[in-house]
Amino acid sequence: MELTAWVEDPKSAYNNSEEKSEFVQNLRQRFKVASLNVINYFEKQPNSPALGVIRYQLLKSATSAAANYRAACRARSKKEFFAKICIVVEETDETLFWLELLRDSDVPTDNAAITTLGKEWQELLLIVAKAKANTNFE
Repeated sequence: MELTAWVEDPKSAYNNSEEKSEFVQNLRQRFKVASLNVINYFEKQPNSPALGVIRYQLLKSATSAAANYRAACRARSKKEFFAKICIVVEETDETLFWLELLRDSDVPTDNAAITTLGKEWQELLLIVAKAKANTNFE
């Protein structure tokens, strides 16, 4: 199934709880890999004052998004899930901000790598924003 089907209407994208569970586990893994890709990218970069600030902020937001998605998967209620998924959306969006700032700055970077990272984080943001929008307390 294409990613867009999940983003457009996650409720209709799976027919049973087993498929939903598989989707949740795959998304959990995607967040972990996306965070690791950010970590590994910065391990190969030289030090500079500006890059140091961006590195610190980007590493914090990316790993926080992944950790909070993991916590959302363990939520004991819809309210708890909603609270955690709100943090995931915020941290994922912040990760995109730092990637955009790095891409648009004069700091020497591998623009192709930043673009690749940005695409994955953009897809993750679309997915979790839709999950947030679909959460209700009725």
